[in-house]
Formats: sequence, C-alpha cells, structure tokens
Amino acid sequence: MTAHPRLAPFQPRVFSGMQPTGNLHLGNYLGALQRWVAMQETHDCIYCIVDLHAITQGPEVWGGPEGLRKATREVAAAYLAAGLGPKRAIIFNQSQVSGHAELGWVFNCIARLGWLNRMTQFKEKAGKDRENASIGLYDYPVLMAADILVYRATHVPVGEDQKQHLELARDIAQKFNFDFGDRIRALGLDSGEYLPLPEPLIAGPAPRVMSLRDGTKKMSKSDPSDYSRINLTDDADTIALKVKKAKTDPEPLPSEEAGLKGRPEAENLVTIYAALSGQAPDAVLKEYGGGQFSRFKQALGDVAVNHLAPIAAQMRRYLADPASIDAILFDGADRARVIAEPVYRDVKEILGFIHR
Repeated sequence: MTAHPRLAPFQPRVFSGMQPTGNLHLGNYLGALQRWVAMQETHDCIYCIVDLHAITQGPEVWGGPEGLRKATREVAAAYLAAGLGPKRAIIFNQSQVSGHAELGWVFNCIARLGWLNRMTQFKEKAGKDRENASIGLYDYPVLMAADILVYRATHVPVGEDQKQHLELARDIAQKFNFDFGDRIRALGLDSGEYLPLPEPLIAGPAPRVMSLRDGTKKMSKSDPSDYSRINLTDDADTIALKVKKAKTDPEPLPSEEAGLKGRPEAENLVTIYAALSGQAPDAVLKEYGGGQFSRFKQALGDVAVNHLAPIAAQMRRYLADPASIDAILFDGADRARVIAEPVYRDVKEILGFIHR
C-alpha cells in the first residue's frame, strides 16, 4: 500500500437535508428552504434528501417503494422550485452516496448507549410500543451525524427539534478526535482534530410556523387534517381556502405585537403574513390592527397565493419530467461522492483498516 497523503484541515461547509415523507409545507419553506436559498449564495452548501432516514419506520409510513420514489422526487422538485440551484449547491438523495451508511457504522462504535437513550425524539416517535420500534428509528441520530461529518460540514441549519441530534454529532466528532488524536497528528494534522464540531445555525428571526387548526402545535406533514397546513403543491384556490378556514379567535387584531400574547392562532397568522411579505409583525399590525379577521385573511390569502402559487406551478413542471429530476440527483450524488469518499478513506486510515 502506498503512503497515505497528509490529512488536510477541514474547510467551512454547510450541510442540511429533509426527509421524503409526506408533503413539504409552508413551515418547511419558511423555516428552512427560504434560508437555504439565501445561504447558497454565500456558502459552500450541500442539501440532501435523506431517504435512508425515511425508512426507519414501516412501509405503511414511508409509502413503500413507489411511494418513496415519488416522495423523493417531490422533495427534489420543492428544493428546485423554491430556488435552490443545482450549479450553486449540491442536491442529491442520501442513498446514492455509500459513505453515509459506512461512516454511520463507524460512528455506531464511537457513540455510547447512554447518549442515544437521552434522545427525546425516539421516545416521542416510538411512543409506548418501543420494543417494536426499529433499530433504525433508535439509531438514526448516529446516521445523521454521519450525514454531516462525511462532508466534514462545519455548519448545519436546523430547527430547535433537531438541536439535540446535532449535539450528538458534536459529541461523536469530539470523541473520535480524542480517541485517535495521536494517529491524526501522526498523519500530519497537527491539531489532532480531523472532524469538525458542527455548529448549529438556528433560525433567528425565521418563523416557527404553527398549524392553521391549532396555533399551539407546529405545522406538520403528519397532521391528519390537510387544512392544518399549506402544502407547497397546493394551487391558488386551495391556498386561499385554507387561509379563509384557518382558526382564529373572536377578538379583532391588536395594533401592537404585545397584544398577540395568549392568542396563538392570531400570532401565527400575523407571523406568516410578515414572513411572506418581508415585513415586521409590528408593521403588519399597524396596517390591520383593530380590524376584523375577515379582511386580514383576505390580504393574507393574496400574499400567500402570490408567493407560493408560482412555487407550486414550478414543482408541477419538474414533476412532469421525472427524468430531469433524476439527472439532477445523479449529478449531485457524483459531486457529493467526490467530497465524501476521501473523508471515509481518511477515516479508514485513521482507524487502521487495510484499504487501497
């Protein structure tokens, strides 16, 4: 075997992804996609469709083989329609790059059972029937760490609900660097830190979009009521109808933001209007405060249709040509592999595996 080249320090890089399960909705767009589109202009970005994560529950959840293909293409179409550019960012589906799963196994041997036992999302998703949950559902935070670190990504845009998983990725990276620090330094990286400790990019002013039927619950793909969310595939009439039927309270809108306290449905609608129109909530309330919800909902419906209907139309154009979506995913996977394969090769060298 030829001598391994000196390990290179990591460079700034952004990684994030979404699961291909259920329709992407307004919350996904305002909470993540809109921000990803802006970040691709200033950062080295990799945006993945995490289809390996999608199968952690039974096929009745992820839709089986045809459902998975359909959902993967729909998420890709949403990425593209929202403004992600395949030449400006790397867009691909996770299962095409074997380094995710390979590094995931290595990290299974780095992570500790106690760390995973603290993960709250497993407890929520598995519920009372934990003995029948898949190992994948329990272990997927380790695969998430591999998703990030197989590209040595330094920054990850995440919501609050994923922050605990990112902390696990940092713990795994830190333990890897500590356990193999001498070996890493012997291979030429004086810092002894081969893997970065990825930093969360928690959306600051980006809205937390709540259900249109219950302002205390986050907008979700899994809500049984389609009227609880605005899907990115909804046409103009459907968007307007969902806004019109959104739950409110009997009081008029306040004229100042402080007046929204204790009124979750009103606060949610004002937040959505502000995000889609590019205004501050106070500016929205100055215009509509004191008025009835019917007038405000009409304005919100118009803003939502103007902003989202073109995205839905563009998604339909992409989905009418699935071969073009697949071509973008294949190209993105090729480019992702160029980054991931040397990283996993370095990991094998650090660990002492015999390899070519």
